[in-house]
Amino acid sequence: MKPRLILADDHKIVLDGLRGLLAAEFDIVATAADGRELVRLVKELKPQAVVADISMPLLNGIEAARQLPGVKFVFLTMHPEPSYLLRALQAGALGYVLKHAAAEELTVAIRRALAGKTYVSPGLRTPAVEEMPRSLELTPRQREVLQLLAEGKSAKEIGAILEISARTVETHKYTMMDELGVRTSAELVQHAIKEGLVSP
Repeated sequence: MKPRLILADDHKIVLDGLRGLLAAEFDIVATAADGRELVRLVKELKPQAVVADISMPLLNGIEAARQLPGVKFVFLTMHPEPSYLLRALQAGALGYVLKHAAAEELTVAIRRALAGKTYVSPGLRTPAVEEMPRSLELTPRQREVLQLLAEGKSAKEIGAILEISARTVETHKYTMMDELGVRTSAELVQHAIKEGLVSP
């Protein structure tokens, strides 16, 4: 089964081009020409991801994303300004690709979004964007692992407490590190404390 997508752009030529680019790998279940139509279609058809322009009539893409929490959004846009990117990420978007790079980057961005990971066009990864606090939805098990990491316990000790293997503990840890873009256990714990996910 191909992953189900909805495409949204107010230019038919763009929608036709996207359909040609994506149809081999994804099932395009609908297209929308404005933000309100997009919101209606997503609620009705429940796609696995949405590829949308930001600048659309009636309701822009970012506001549409705000109205559809939990939906995996990839924005395909002309806007290279960091302010747009930050607003898109804050609205919950997982992907942000510039239109001129669609052929090379869009499929990768959609795949990452479907896996719950973020993709931003390389030219836009400025320090301001990299330092933006990412929100992290943790599973109950991840919260347990994070709490015990913050208490200074090793993977082996955590595994014994939670009755799971040390390898499973490491998998949870690296999944959280990857989603947050941190490189060490110490950074992961610092982020967890800062976000109030665990007590210091």
